[in-house]
Amino acid sequence: MPNPPSAPLAGRAEYAARFNRVVDHIQANLAEPMDLAALAEVACFSPYHFHRLFHGWMGETLHDFVLRLRLERAAAQLAYDPGKSITAIALDCGFSSSATFARAFKGARGVSASAFRQDRNNRKPDRKNCQAPARADRPSSGIAQDTPAMPLPVVVKELEPMRVAYIRHVGAFQGNPDLFERLFSRIRRWAGPRGLLLLSSARLMSIHHDNPEMGITEAGRLRLDAAVTIPDSVKVDGEMSCQRLEGGSYAVARVRIQPRQYMETWDRLMSEWLPGSGYQPDDRPCLEIHLNDHRAEPLGWHEVELCLAVKPL
Repeated sequence: MPNPPSAPLAGRAEYAARFNRVVDHIQANLAEPMDLAALAEVACFSPYHFHRLFHGWMGETLHDFVLRLRLERAAAQLAYDPGKSITAIALDCGFSSSATFARAFKGARGVSASAFRQDRNNRKPDRKNCQAPARADRPSSGIAQDTPAMPLPVVVKELEPMRVAYIRHVGAFQGNPDLFERLFSRIRRWAGPRGLLLLSSARLMSIHHDNPEMGITEAGRLRLDAAVTIPDSVKVDGEMSCQRLEGGSYAVARVRIQPRQYMETWDRLMSEWLPGSGYQPDDRPCLEIHLNDHRAEPLGWHEVELCLAVKPL
């Protein structure tokens, strides 16, 4: 994560909370015009200083940040929504015109949007060799210890909206289980004394906001939230921030894996299950809902639900 200004710990936590709040607002409203004064109000900063403060904290300008998120969303729609026109994608992702989008996309990826889409289509596996989805009314057999030879147990189901308290990490995280341990240790230290982990509704989860596969966001800018679900009555303070996750349709693969298998299992969900499912990814973030305490497992197995937001193809 870019180094924040030097300040006492409480001051840095307040800055983190404010910028997390404005980043979450931007993510939820990418299709809308971004008014600097309105964003400054969300962050509770002076509009006069907001642009400079945002650049200093985030390591990129507000314009570059918004453009990157819009381009990544557009790239995902190009890859996974073949029936949607490039003009419709451009407008849906907040660009003023298809020409503006075309210039920005080629500047970021080095190829046109149509060439990117064609390349992605050429890489898709044969749908005939892909399994059909399990549905919520036809449940799978539960947690499967994942191996490449076995089909993933995927169920498409509706998730309810969730309010979560979270700690955000910005930067590379793949292949770094120690980072996840540190983040969730901080979550437990905050949630434990408040009795939140004893609630039957409590869920620990990882929230992934960016998709490095699209080639837009570099590893150093990937956003990862370590989070715990909380009731509406709980006040979020200190180093924690708060957001409400949308509910909706998710393809849920419930598996038992080793830490090194996360990326491999996500890849299988996207390449083996998705193309023959009748679904495409939606714009909501990917979730990993952790079902066990792997620290108590002799071999460190992770029981987890990989949750991919989907909509009909």
